[in-house]
Amino acid sequence: MSELIISVSGLRGIVGETLTPPVAARYLAAFCNQLTKPGPVVLSYDGRTSGPMLRDVAAAAIVACGRDVLDAGVAATPTVGVLVKQFKAAGAVQISASHNPPAYNGIKLFSAVGRVLDAASGAKVRELYLDDSISWKAADALGSCCDIDDPHASHLDAVLATVDVEAIRKRNFSVVLDSNHGSGSTLGRRLLEALGCQVIVLGDEPDGQFAHPPEPIVENLQGVCETIKSRGCEVGFCQDPDADRLALIDADGKFIGEEYTVAMCVQRAMMKQPGPIVINLATSSMSQQVAIDAGATPYRSAVGEANVADMMIANAAVYGGEGNGGPIDPAVGYVRDSFVGMAHVLELMATTGKSIAELAAELPRFEIYKAKAEIGREALPAAMDQIAAELPDAEVSRIDGLRLSWSDRWLLVRGSNTEPIVRFIAEAPTLEEAKALCDRAEQIVNACTG
Repeated sequence: MSELIISVSGLRGIVGETLTPPVAARYLAAFCNQLTKPGPVVLSYDGRTSGPMLRDVAAAAIVACGRDVLDAGVAATPTVGVLVKQFKAAGAVQISASHNPPAYNGIKLFSAVGRVLDAASGAKVRELYLDDSISWKAADALGSCCDIDDPHASHLDAVLATVDVEAIRKRNFSVVLDSNHGSGSTLGRRLLEALGCQVIVLGDEPDGQFAHPPEPIVENLQGVCETIKSRGCEVGFCQDPDADRLALIDADGKFIGEEYTVAMCVQRAMMKQPGPIVINLATSSMSQQVAIDAGATPYRSAVGEANVADMMIANAAVYGGEGNGGPIDPAVGYVRDSFVGMAHVLELMATTGKSIAELAAELPRFEIYKAKAEIGREALPAAMDQIAAELPDAEVSRIDGLRLSWSDRWLLVRGSNTEPIVRFIAEAPTLEEAKALCDRAEQIVNACTG
């Protein structure tokens, strides 16, 4: 990452290089300067080793802008959203680099409604930061800082309220939770024990000493898969460091994946309360088909949690999420939530009497393939135009990057919001066909960029 990446609802960079204390302080001052609602600011971090340092910087900046800080310590990103609503805060700051390696960290910003900033608010923060139009308070107008006692309790209660707790408890599920030394264990163990599960937690100390690369994908979870099979557990739940994403592993140690998380959660939601759902353009068609089969309307938003949340609110959606393993239940909050995912998957298993493997096998079958390549942002628009020109038989969407769709497959080409790369995502009846679409798009991009 050669430069700081500023997205809709936050920023991300390498600590000590692109992300330094002065950068963090100025960015958070810009955030505080655009807040319009009175009240404190909730502050948390995801357990990374650089988290305490950046938390101290953030607390100082927020106090220096005249706002009180409510410090939640190590907490998951969805927990922060719940805390904003609980304390009627003006906003929140989560210090997290999500699935990025240990050298990275970032800042995610929340609005007063307990969700990540929308595009308009995020753009205002970015403008203030880049213009260095920052206002600091005098000594007699500074804020203060205090800790939150048990910051996880309200989130636990909110998730439990969405499921049949007794039905799950009767099953006495044996579960492996891989929190990988991120923030997920702070609530994950409590939730699973409240649901009557026998729990084995891997990486339960939230110290950022990741036991494997932090993104919960199959290449990084082979050791976890082996543990689940050898310990005779029924399901494995794997979180990313800030616990807004969830991947699934079955009893045989087979990686089910992140795409299935949202699809299973949507299936469970349609069984309880059929209604509109929202997924993004890069999410598997499994969730879309489940909604259609239930007589519900599926919507597709631009990629990004903020965009999904916007469309969910606009269409009064009963459920939503992103295919990276991030279900969103509006009854808990408009934030991707691995704890919601665990509870809802367990309820689906309990009410159907089926294993995670059986549930996965019954979902509409599609194969998704993902690839990426480095490319400068300035070269991307012309490359996308060329892809569309060379694949003229597809329906074209420019809502977010370039999405080409056919009757039984689709291809999405878009620049990352957090890294200087282009992502290729395709879905088709077979993995070979999906890969062929991504390969073709990558070839065109390479030809355009020399």
